[in-house]
Amino acid sequence: MNASNPLTLFVMTEKGLTFTEQAVSQFKDIIEHVVIGQDSSVQNDYAKEIAAVCESAGVKFSYRKDFTGITSEYAMAISWRWLIHHPAEKLIVFHDSLLPKYRGFAPLVNALINGESLVGVSAIFGASEYDRGDVIHQTSVTIRYPITIAEAITAVGGCYLQSGMAVLKTLASGEPLLSKAQDHSEATYSLWRDDEDYQIDWSQSAEKIRRMIDAVGHPYKGAFCLVDGVPARILAAEDLDDVQIENRTAGKVIFVEEGLPVVVCGTGLLRVTRCVHDESGDTLLPLAKFRVRFN
Repeated sequence: MNASNPLTLFVMTEKGLTFTEQAVSQFKDIIEHVVIGQDSSVQNDYAKEIAAVCESAGVKFSYRKDFTGITSEYAMAISWRWLIHHPAEKLIVFHDSLLPKYRGFAPLVNALINGESLVGVSAIFGASEYDRGDVIHQTSVTIRYPITIAEAITAVGGCYLQSGMAVLKTLASGEPLLSKAQDHSEATYSLWRDDEDYQIDWSQSAEKIRRMIDAVGHPYKGAFCLVDGVPARILAAEDLDDVQIENRTAGKVIFVEEGLPVVVCGTGLLRVTRCVHDESGDTLLPLAKFRVRFN
């Protein structure tokens, strides 16, 4: 293996863990340093697990807050959310979409909410504007609904490995990385998400709400709503066929089936199967009464 292309890896989340495991097992000789990102907004950011992999393999690592700067020729970012100061032609970024579609933030979450059947990963060079760099490698996977974000992350993780190992193999060989410019006329953008984006809009279709619930579940906080004024997280639900409702009001419970509420949506019905208090985590099911509003 040619070590003429020393590399710094910037990694975080479960995808970063999976990638690091494979990278240090196959291409340890070209990895100079692993920089680990931390994220307190998720239940597990996998930072400790990534550190353990590096320590076991004898690969130098540090957490982002302690990192002093890149000294390697190349830098590579996997599931990374911060700017990396390095020449664009030496910076390799992995993005959770088949660019130029879904440039920007939370592309996989938004793709699931939109019901995309084909998702994947793009390895690109850095650029002055986000996600506009030339494409080095892409891998896609077909998914079927219903699918949770955890299941989708696992599916896309395979794409990361395929594209990532292809790039690392080229770097290890000393050969140049070939790339192709994106068709910017085909670009779409995925906006950043915050706490407000966890709130359920009951005026939408039951199918889309169910996709949203599945897309923002573990390792994220879970879809938010009020259940008769009580802050709640809906962690699982099933969309059902609609019935004729004369005075349709989205958010009202229409049926209770074995303690599980069936909620009226803009179109269709949604049976809530897991619902917990937002702060305590205690279950709110079965419902204590029938006449309940979800809003």
